[in-house]
Amino acid sequence: MAHPVDVAVGNRVRELRTRAGLSQTDLGLKLGVSFQQVQKYEKGVNRMGASRLIQICEALKVTVNDIFDGIASVTDATDKTLADPEAMRIARDIQRIENESMRTAVKQLVRTMSRL
Repeated sequence: MAHPVDVAVGNRVRELRTRAGLSQTDLGLKLGVSFQQVQKYEKGVNRMGASRLIQICEALKVTVNDIFDGIASVTDATDKTLADPEAMRIARDIQRIENESMRTAVKQLVRTMSRL
């Protein structure tokens, strides 16, 4: 059985990959692995070593902190595994907005509304 932290990190990689508009095949090509291997990383079935995490961050143009954002403990990691697929689709759609100021405005609107 996958460890909750590995699952949470995998979910975060999937979320960031989706936001970047990459398929599992695309990311696999950047890493030199198959899409099946990317799928295993994202499900937490296979652990990612430090060097692989750095490669993933470079491919997705994110920081290691972005990968671990919000995972303060195993309990938090378990909660993170309950990622909402609809939220991921919305995040991907926001990334597709070509006008940078419009995309920023949408992000600010969502942040503001989430605090209400």
